[in-house]
Amino acid sequence: MTFSSSSRFFLGFLVVLWSGRLYANECYSSIISFGDSIADTGNLKQLASIYSNLTFACTPPYGQDFIGQSTGRCSNGRLIIDFLAESLGLPLIPPYFNGKGSDDVAAWRQGVNYAVGTATALDSSFSEAQSGEYSVINASLGVQLAWFKQSLPSICDNTSDCRNFIGRSLILVGEIGGNDYNHPLRAGKSIDEIKPYVPLVIDTIISTVNELIEMGARTLVVPGNFPIGCFPSYLTIYKSDNKEYDPITSCLAKLNEFVEYHNKMLQTKLNEIRELNLDVAIIYADYYNSVMQIYRSPYEYGFTNNGTLKACCGCGGPFNYNLTGRCGDACTTVCDEPDSYVSWDGIHLTEHAYKLIFKSLFQGLYTTPEFYSMCPTSSQVGIELSSSI
Repeated sequence: MTFSSSSRFFLGFLVVLWSGRLYANECYSSIISFGDSIADTGNLKQLASIYSNLTFACTPPYGQDFIGQSTGRCSNGRLIIDFLAESLGLPLIPPYFNGKGSDDVAAWRQGVNYAVGTATALDSSFSEAQSGEYSVINASLGVQLAWFKQSLPSICDNTSDCRNFIGRSLILVGEIGGNDYNHPLRAGKSIDEIKPYVPLVIDTIISTVNELIEMGARTLVVPGNFPIGCFPSYLTIYKSDNKEYDPITSCLAKLNEFVEYHNKMLQTKLNEIRELNLDVAIIYADYYNSVMQIYRSPYEYGFTNNGTLKACCGCGGPFNYNLTGRCGDACTTVCDEPDSYVSWDGIHLTEHAYKLIFKSLFQGLYTTPEFYSMCPTSSQVGIELSSSI
């Protein structure tokens, strides 16, 4: 970015602050979320009751530590979005498919979650063609955006009211895109084969961001992808020579390099949008490095050596991840102390890991620009959250 464009972005950022973006709770009146299982607060579970062929919906033991009940969250407890809502003084964000009674619709004024586990950025037909898998639910990013548009008449009264509602909301566009790579990788495709997908995935995310801005969005958080080379699922699938493992973290270096390629391209495109929309705060959430700090110094964050690269919930194997049985199947064993594990099921993380990532992102230095500088309420409330870590 040149000096002149940097200056323009800084001035634009000041305009955002001066324009009175801080509302009743000193930040945002609601959270609107798009994405996959990293943010899904129950849509996949609700859809499983409709689609009989859908056999995986993060049912127990998923959610065993979430207020004593399973909600369809793909973890043992709360997700990043839950900690974010709590920090902003908002209720936990309900899934779009939770129900559409008058009470549910009224709750949507403070947020609604369109994220669905297994969702891709690209249309599901593309993923099916590349991976050979049949997806019973087309919940791609474009479909989620369509759901959002369809639900607006239930949330706001008219075009002006809807623009104000969207402008006062904190909009999370992702994490999304990870499954566009996960599905074909797990089907046996190589990194070189899926690398051409990256520009397509990024363009889809950027197109969605631009459309939301046109609809009135003023604050958007767009996350990058996680370091999948550290996940038990990939460590199990891609057994490799020692030379391909990071000597510090024991993660698969090539997979993480691929994720960094995606993330760098995403950041480049977000910078271009910033230059064209000086009155909009477009926040990049660095999921990759917020997680890598844990893998580089696990003991510092309360994770044991056993719990750094092994899954808490699984069906055995060196990393407690098994291709023939997953968390929730009859073969499942669950660790006694989930807080000492980074990974819950080999693909998703534990509540403790998500809490640390939330703190790094929304109260720390892993967002660009830094979120807490725009929303001091999140940092203040976070003092209470951090006391239990």
